[in-house]
Amino acid sequence: MALVPDVVKRLVAAGWTVAVQAGAGQQAAFGDQAFADAGADVVPDAAAVYRDADVVVRVQPPTADEAAELPDGVLVLSFCQPAASVDALKVLAQKQANVFSFDLLPRISRAQSMDALSSQATVSGYRAGLAAATQLGKFFPMLMTAAGTIPPAKVLVMGVGVAGLQAIATTRRLGAVVKAYDVRAAAKEEAESLGATFLDLGVSAEGTGGYARELTPDELAAQQKALAAEVAASDVVVTTAAVPGRQAPVLITTAMVEAMAEGAVVVDMAADSGGNCEPSVAGKEVVVSGTVVVGMANPPAGMPTHASFLYARNVMNLLALLAKDGTEPPAWDDEIVAGTCLLKGGRPVHGPTAELLGVPAVPAATAPAAPGPATPAPATPAPAAPGPTGPGPVTANEQAGGPS
Repeated sequence: MALVPDVVKRLVAAGWTVAVQAGAGQQAAFGDQAFADAGADVVPDAAAVYRDADVVVRVQPPTADEAAELPDGVLVLSFCQPAASVDALKVLAQKQANVFSFDLLPRISRAQSMDALSSQATVSGYRAGLAAATQLGKFFPMLMTAAGTIPPAKVLVMGVGVAGLQAIATTRRLGAVVKAYDVRAAAKEEAESLGATFLDLGVSAEGTGGYARELTPDELAAQQKALAAEVAASDVVVTTAAVPGRQAPVLITTAMVEAMAEGAVVVDMAADSGGNCEPSVAGKEVVVSGTVVVGMANPPAGMPTHASFLYARNVMNLLALLAKDGTEPPAWDDEIVAGTCLLKGGRPVHGPTAELLGVPAVPAATAPAAPGPATPAPATPAPAAPGPTGPGPVTANEQAGGPS
């Protein structure tokens, strides 16, 4: 769900007019009456939401058919993987739309309150820890009983970003002994602060913007070789590694899974983008030589209320920058505005998006903006189609999934 009643109330108080499709928040425990009480206009269908919208906020981007229903000059804010949304972007370009994506938000301190990738990764990491405990046929904590002492479960978390840190914290709270691994040396201190033992395997891949870069084939082979013994000794492995806009790297091969003890569990949080574990299938539980491989699909969907609450706060904070008080146009020279923009007035300002559309990119500060009314009205639209990648919050009828 892209907006929740608490955020709607704040937007209305700031001068926005908000329209919400009836039933949009049902699966996240936000009823139509709560939206109406917060000051939203609850309208019967998506067409009514789109008809007069100046701003449309979503989880996933619109499909090409949905984009065709939007007014000219509309501002669209969502998670938008350009490679998976080419047809919709072509339609939005024709409509001179301004399109912004949370996927491109710069990793700077001023943008933290807008960082939907991180907020949804927090939910995903928590859900991964719970999924691991549910699947494992053993206790997580050490127990001393009259029948004997039960040792704690051994958990390995691979990828110490926001999702990985939350997975570490959750499994530690449940009593497991946790080890952590990341190709970014900077992750060591964070992992250890939560009580995990950090593994240094001699492979480093520091990227830009706080992300890991993609490993070379030789680095990936060296990493897999070094990890094999640690994976085999673990009761649970949680993988969270993702490279923005690319296929998830394979960290655990089928042979490594086969070497694990029978009854072990692998929870693959990157299954939606190809998976870190070779046998994983998004949305499925696959058994390989007695080890259960859980391919998590859209992890935030398992906790829709708080996932939607966090995402709606991110939306509100970014909207405040894109259109202050609902009247002022974006400051196109702002690093956050320019960084998150895919299309400005229908013209691509994001290099990879321009390549996909087959036209040259133009600087955000100089491209003409879309003409639009003076008072934008954000709208929570109809259910969005599930997407292959990209995090997002999440009701049963508005799905998203994605990287940490």
